Amino acid sequence: MSEPTDNDIIIQGVTTSGRTFRPSDWAERLSGSLSTFGEDHRMNYSPFVRPTTINGIKCVIVNKALKQAQPATYSFLMGFAQSNDLNIIDPTDSTN
Repeated sequence: MSEPTDNDIIIQGVTTSGRTFRPSDWAERLSGSLSTFGEDHRMNYSPFVRPTTINGIKCVIVNKALKQAQPATYSFLMGFAQSNDLNIIDPTDSTN
């Protein structure tokens, strides 16, 4: 899967206390809930949200453009991460 860029926010499947988030397929489920099915009957992840694994940790990559394109969806994703105490990483934020 593709690597995150400076235009992305990473939601890690690890809580701020270091515990692995369960279930193990949470990233695929979350990204899948925002996917569509193409004419080829295959699931296509949103161009704004995609699951990946970084350094052995399940993650969801959220493109920052989602905040402008679909504010409610962006709020939902950030709320999901915060309510589950997941690490949120913005590669352009020097306070991370």
